[in-house]
Amino acid sequence: MAHLVLLGDSVFDNAAYVPHEPAVIEQLRSRLGAGWTVSLRALDGDVTADVEHQLRDLPADATHLVVSCGGNDALGYLPVLREAARSVAGVLERFAGIRAAFRDRYRHMLHTTRACGLPLAVCTVYDRVPDLEPAAHAALAMFNEVIFREALATGITVIDLRLICAQREDFSALSPIEPSRRGGARIADAIADFASGAGPRVDVIVGRPAPGTG
Repeated sequence: MAHLVLLGDSVFDNAAYVPHEPAVIEQLRSRLGAGWTVSLRALDGDVTADVEHQLRDLPADATHLVVSCGGNDALGYLPVLREAARSVAGVLERFAGIRAAFRDRYRHMLHTTRACGLPLAVCTVYDRVPDLEPAAHAALAMFNEVIFREALATGITVIDLRLICAQREDFSALSPIEPSRRGGARIADAIADFASGAGPRVDVIVGRPAPGTG
């Protein structure tokens, strides 16, 4: 019996946004079938730093972990987009500081999660949210760059939600930042592919990092 645990935020904990319809966890249980147990430790509203607390309740028989976080971290910085700026350089310096802070939090989360010694996949933050402002779309790219860089540097599988949830119908009518039934089904399919080893193999050649980089 295999046991997959979902960690992170409301991308997985989306039941409140799809009333009378199956949430992501229910769709995933259906995809994986009777040979699997699926547990939900992800919590609506949680940020990257909260994943460590979620791991404290990790089932003893867990065999696979999937994490979706970073979206709420990004939401916390939305007021920055309204700040006045004197120069492009000043804006870039502000974003550089935000990126560095998120990188440190995300890197710590990966270190803590990898220490469990289980197969692990992480999700990017989807960026096709209906009516998303161009500035917010550009800012999300910074968070996703961190997720990709840190995951690939440690050999962790990446589930790219930017490609999986790319249509308006993939997002909840109650909240445009949450997956709908259709979006949840697409997410469940991708996670099931990871868990069963049926997903496409993508090799990225990164070479050997130079001393002191990262």
